[in-house]
Amino acid sequence: MEYSAEDISPVRKKVVITTEPQEVEAAIMGAVALYKTSVQVDGFRKGKVPASVIEQRFRDKIYEEARQDLINVHINDVMQKLDITPLAGLDVDTPDTFERGKGFSYTIEFEVLPTFDLPPYEGMDVEQEKVVLDEKEVQDVLDRILRDRAELVPVDGAGPAVDGQIATVDFAAFDNGEPIEGVKAESFDLALGERQALEDFEALVKTVKYGEEGEGEIRFPDDFLAKDLAGKTVTMKVKVHAIKERKLPELNDELAKTLGLESVDKLKETIANSYIQSRTNLSKSVAQKNLLDALLKMVQFELPPSLVETQMNTLLGDMAARLERQGRSLESLGKSMEELRNEARPQADELARSQVLLLSIAKKEGLDVTDHEVTTQIYQLAMRTGEDFKSLREQYERSGMIFVLRDRMLADKAMDLVYAKANVKEVEPKAPEAGAAGDAAPGASASAQPGDKEDK
Repeated sequence: MEYSAEDISPVRKKVVITTEPQEVEAAIMGAVALYKTSVQVDGFRKGKVPASVIEQRFRDKIYEEARQDLINVHINDVMQKLDITPLAGLDVDTPDTFERGKGFSYTIEFEVLPTFDLPPYEGMDVEQEKVVLDEKEVQDVLDRILRDRAELVPVDGAGPAVDGQIATVDFAAFDNGEPIEGVKAESFDLALGERQALEDFEALVKTVKYGEEGEGEIRFPDDFLAKDLAGKTVTMKVKVHAIKERKLPELNDELAKTLGLESVDKLKETIANSYIQSRTNLSKSVAQKNLLDALLKMVQFELPPSLVETQMNTLLGDMAARLERQGRSLESLGKSMEELRNEARPQADELARSQVLLLSIAKKEGLDVTDHEVTTQIYQLAMRTGEDFKSLREQYERSGMIFVLRDRMLADKAMDLVYAKANVKEVEPKAPEAGAAGDAAPGASASAQPGDKEDK
């Protein structure tokens, strides 16, 4: 096998590979030998079929497998000799026929990391905010624990229900007197004041007393996920079956034991440690981002299009997932896919630049990501999402996302290395900006359909 390589661009290479007839012959004979031990042909015992019969009977499959096996061997050999790793899938062009007695020539093209002088990344100065325990944060978690374990008890009086209470309701939507399919429920527990439903719907429920019925006009937001309801005004009929409130349990050692902890003090300690660890990770991430930004200002290089495309797809996928959780879709933004991609491109470019720099540092430092580490990462993702691990692993492999995941993990290792070699100076935390915390996303309540839960 002989090869020649040329740079099509700073981030794309072309390799021409020429194979001698003897190597083609050996590949075909190897494939025939494998088939001979595994296939059954009528009239012959398994493993005793003549090679000529095997080749004649399964010629197309044998030659294709021999061709592909030979290409795989060549590619691995060439990549080792060139000391490069392709960033994306290889484009293989095989114009020559593959047959006995003839040589075989083909070309491969692929993207690679650009070559550039790495900036000095050892011993950089960076500030990192100290972590100070916020007792209010600990209390907020305790309050949520108590609330989640609260008993719902009926309130005195006929109501109507107010914020902080739970109304058990039947509801149904009508358009010109006709019921709207899917927008109805029975014995639906609606926690008022928690933005679980449309604002107009909650307001209607707050006008209906216990045991009574009411109705009102409800307008769905223009960006509502169900397009047949978006921007539409309907008549909503509601009946209140019960008005309840939460009776919080006592915060004691018995409650802590239901959470696997021996006492309230241990529960508080666990929450505090979790808070500190979370804030420490956040402060570290900010410091790492500052280090990375400083390094990126020192270098210029061409971006591999495949990396930008991958980052673009990830950004748009994350955006779609966030909107879906709000009951919306990408289409609800009123923009074409091209417009969304153009808006995301600057961020995709910046993320791709970060990845190129970090992967280049990883290469210089000899960092690697093992198959076990990749498998562990996919397993943890499966545990978080509730998906089947085997199916998720196969999905990553089929889509090629396993290589994207591997590169991301390798870039993370490089970032950790740069941080470990930095001069990190702890500084006092900055005061939060007004309105920076606790603000709910605008319009979040307008994205929840009254009939989120089906009939019980």
